[in-house]
Amino acid sequence: MTNREEEILKLIGRNPSISQNELADMLGITRSSVGVHITNLIKKGYILGKGYILKQEDYVCVLGGSNMDIVGFPSGKLNVHDSNPGKVKISLGGVGRNIAENLVHLGIETKLISALGDDMYGKKILDHANAIGLDMKSSMILSQRPTSTYLAILDEEGDMATAISQMDIFDELSIDFIQSQRQVIEHSKVCVIDTNMPESVIGYVLDNFKNTDFFLDTVSTTKALKIKGHIGSFHTIKPNKMEAELLSGVKIFGKGDLLKTSEYFLNQGVSRVFITLGEEGVFFNDGRTNKLIAAPKVKPVNATGAGDAFVAALAYCHFNHMETEASARFAMGAAVMALSYEETINPNISKQRINQIMKETGLCSTNTWRYIRMSKKH
Repeated sequence: MTNREEEILKLIGRNPSISQNELADMLGITRSSVGVHITNLIKKGYILGKGYILKQEDYVCVLGGSNMDIVGFPSGKLNVHDSNPGKVKISLGGVGRNIAENLVHLGIETKLISALGDDMYGKKILDHANAIGLDMKSSMILSQRPTSTYLAILDEEGDMATAISQMDIFDELSIDFIQSQRQVIEHSKVCVIDTNMPESVIGYVLDNFKNTDFFLDTVSTTKALKIKGHIGSFHTIKPNKMEAELLSGVKIFGKGDLLKTSEYFLNQGVSRVFITLGEEGVFFNDGRTNKLIAAPKVKPVNATGAGDAFVAALAYCHFNHMETEASARFAMGAAVMALSYEETINPNISKQRINQIMKETGLCSTNTWRYIRMSKKH
């Protein structure tokens, strides 16, 4: 699409009844030139016919948590029963919100369905969403509940030592509210669900909305149990080792156990399984190919956002029709970017930067690079 065609499409989107003469006056060009551009937009499929019926752009829907993250970084070794000098960072968080923001940075149209309090933190989350182009119009705003807050203390290695979360607000997300957002979920190309949502809501969505591919972020061992009876309804799941063991009932001691665990999920109806193993890497299985990919050596600055970046990258790859191994490697590159930044979201994340990280760390095999380059066409 040319720059002029993009300008015309935006004006039509704001006012579908606008005339070609009005478009010409607003853009400072002739009416005949507008006609040529509109004909080209119809040929390219952006306008579907008379009356300026615009093609609905593909997008990802995220159904998950939004909150404020308060993270403490000790200056030296963490003493768990003492006051520790260090730094405290306050940033936007929530698994679903983090995934959605990463997707926006990766250039994907994204709609987030979440719950916020009508308070200072909730307004900050909405203002930030508007600033970066994240659509939160379908989220619930509640005056009687505070916005979810997550407090984490990291150790000297950048790993989480302990955390406290106040997330009662998500209990207010009801099936009736989700029904009111049915079109947003069903019309998405990919819908990512995190287990901060009530079990009844997750079950309702999976049982009743069949026109999209669902991705699961298990979030934690406790919350992962919510979806044990719905595993087969997901297209893609990303548990870590402990979550995979809990859901499958298989203890993982080596690659054979990883294969057995992943096959448990595949036999339930899942299309792709990615089991993250921290410093040991990622094991994936899509029923045709399975492989353990070693993690590059990285000194983490903050590990809290790596899993969210990984899931966002998986959704990005599926959105762009990338192969499973290429997706695993690209997602690992996204996680490396998240690990290298103090805040939960690395604002510099982009497909170009991830490609560069993959080459620098050896994650980028020849085939992976080909698939990533091909994804530009979609």
